[in-house]
Amino acid sequence: MTQPTATTTQPKARRLDPEDAQLALQRLHSILKRQEVVNLLSDEKTELSVELSQLSHLRHEEEIRAIINNLHPADIAFILESLPELERQLVWEQVSNEYDADVLLEIEDWVRESLIKSMDNESLIAAASNMDADEIADLAPDLPPDVIAEVQKGLTEAERAQLIAAMGYPEDSVGAIMDFEMVRVREDVTLEVVLRYLRRLQELPNHTDQIFVVDRADRLQGTLSLASLLVSDPEVLVSSVMSTEYFSLHPLDPDTDAASAFERYDLVSAPVVDDYGRLIGRVPIDEVIDVLQEDSQEQELSRAGLQEEDIFAPVLSALKNRAPWLLVNLCTAATASFIASRFEDTVSHIVILAFLMSIVAGIGGNSGNQTMTMIIRAMAMGRITGSNIWPLVKRELMVTFLVGLCGSLVTAIFAWFIARSIPIAIVMMAAMIGNMLVGAALGVLIPTLRSRFGKDPAVGSSVLLTFGTDSLGFFIFLGLATVFLL
Repeated sequence: MTQPTATTTQPKARRLDPEDAQLALQRLHSILKRQEVVNLLSDEKTELSVELSQLSHLRHEEEIRAIINNLHPADIAFILESLPELERQLVWEQVSNEYDADVLLEIEDWVRESLIKSMDNESLIAAASNMDADEIADLAPDLPPDVIAEVQKGLTEAERAQLIAAMGYPEDSVGAIMDFEMVRVREDVTLEVVLRYLRRLQELPNHTDQIFVVDRADRLQGTLSLASLLVSDPEVLVSSVMSTEYFSLHPLDPDTDAASAFERYDLVSAPVVDDYGRLIGRVPIDEVIDVLQEDSQEQELSRAGLQEEDIFAPVLSALKNRAPWLLVNLCTAATASFIASRFEDTVSHIVILAFLMSIVAGIGGNSGNQTMTMIIRAMAMGRITGSNIWPLVKRELMVTFLVGLCGSLVTAIFAWFIARSIPIAIVMMAAMIGNMLVGAALGVLIPTLRSRFGKDPAVGSSVLLTFGTDSLGFFIFLGLATVFLL
């Protein structure tokens, strides 16, 4: 049996409420604003003004400490993420040292880096010393090498091996999110022995819903749920009540596979085994929730061609993040305008077309976005393969055609109402259906082709879709108008 590391300090009791963090943020804004006013009024470097400024600083620091250190570390992290960098550093300096480790683990990567840079090595070593090996591995890319080396000196040989192993796994793999703390037992002991063993522990690892049954070589044999342990006869053997049907992960599996499995099987935790079937860790549900949240945020940003950034980052930093895909969008918009300009004679003869063509392009883009959102989600869940992609394209085209047929009737009536021309209404109807089909096809093909070539299917997908639906929408509409209306 392997006993998890016990925590000797009891956590401070707090009332957990997201609204408390919002109220605290408002109060901090007020304090920081008052301090800013004091700084402006104390520009005169007289002895009295300097003394008053110092007293004000001390009072405001006490107020900040009283507010911030009464919150849960996750709420402290939220507040720090919601402040500009200068104010963030002022508040971070007032956070109690006992919360440093928890806050650094909770906070977003783009804020953590700046906080770590503001800490001296002694503070970083003290914070990392309160972390488990897998948690230190999470912070390792942002920590100075000499801090990592010093922290390793305070670890046991087993913890040092765990840290080295965790740091060796790819960032988006199961090994990078697995927890080394777990409870394991042998199958040839009674449940009474297991219960006595658990009572000796000060606490169970977080999100423990099952105990892992291993042999003498640490090969996973099955799982024993806590429910079965509590309701079964204490005299029976573990082998009699353990489950041999379980889901396990490999440390090199993508973390998205773990997320999909947890969602599909309603798991709370899952064992991680190596190539030889030996139990080396487990994945708890809190890590999976983080993976799902990060993937969701990345997809939302990627579709617009953005990367995660500090919302209070300097202008130049934000410019580097946003400019590339905006320039691509500018080129695609220019292409769409160029296509429209080729039909100048048509538009000059039938001016109303200039007002109607934006409808065709917009509806095509919306149709494509609906399809693309579904496809990217299905790809993330592993539901799209090479064998079902073309049936999926046909299905989306059929659905889009039927939706477009209904919607185009409304559009045709609108076009007739403002133009009083049945031919224009018919052209509008045909162009709308055609561009919606184009949008649906692109909504499937863009993420699929990007994935086929090893690219993130979500990155810039909206920009590329808009280019296709705008350019082809103008071409279809104005082309039909040129053929049938002139």
